[in-house]
Amino acid sequence: MDYDAALSDYEKFQFGDGRLVRDVYRRGSGPAVIVIHEMPGLHPLVIAFADRVAAAGMSVYCPSLFGEPGRPVSPGYALSTIAWTICIRREFNVWATDKSSPVVDWLRALARQAHADCGGKGVGAVGMCFTGNFALAMMTEPSVVAPVLSQPSLPLAGKNARRGAAIGVSPKEIACARQRFEDEDLSMIGLRFTSDAFVPDARFETLRREFGDRFEAIELADEDAAPAQMAPHSVLTLHLRPDGPTKAAEQRVIAFFRDRTGA
Repeated sequence: MDYDAALSDYEKFQFGDGRLVRDVYRRGSGPAVIVIHEMPGLHPLVIAFADRVAAAGMSVYCPSLFGEPGRPVSPGYALSTIAWTICIRREFNVWATDKSSPVVDWLRALARQAHADCGGKGVGAVGMCFTGNFALAMMTEPSVVAPVLSQPSLPLAGKNARRGAAIGVSPKEIACARQRFEDEDLSMIGLRFTSDAFVPDARFETLRREFGDRFEAIELADEDAAPAQMAPHSVLTLHLRPDGPTKAAEQRVIAFFRDRTGA
């Protein structure tokens, strides 16, 4: 099926960094925010979140990294995309505890271009689920000033305690982010449901330990989640309610982007 209708209000273009080329969807005006979709792809609820960021006075850039843009979420679609990404794609480090995914280099280049296109004080970035830690790793790019990690799920942990405590970012990237937070008076936001097995308690404890009060943790209870086909996980999309704590979390993220980027 053709799912592009969900993105009919967006300009589509291809962006390459000399190694990778991916489709990107852009909408809005003002400083840039890169919305990095979750599994299984750039689905309609990710697009709806991007719409609200654009409505708040920012330009949204939505890269398509896997899946079919605009296709709604279903259990079968999600499982097939996860299996394909883990087994085939070389742009993603699914199990690594101390390095980010190669595709982050491409995202940094996109951030540079978005800042050149849109101006402002810098670029915001939000990663979700499989891409959650990408926004932190992108901090080695000076244009990125507002990283948000929504349910950061890599490395996949299962019952492995070491991977559960890991954040999937290299020591060099951690050191750079920590230094920039202090030198430039920046910070980051992390969001999760506390019962989410994909985002163990230990992972947020690592973020607290590494970044101290520069890390703002927004942790939600199961009863805060909107009903969906899966257990509470996707804070800004599948499990976002129209009001209550999840909506307040979304509003905090959008306000953070506006403040940091100068929208």
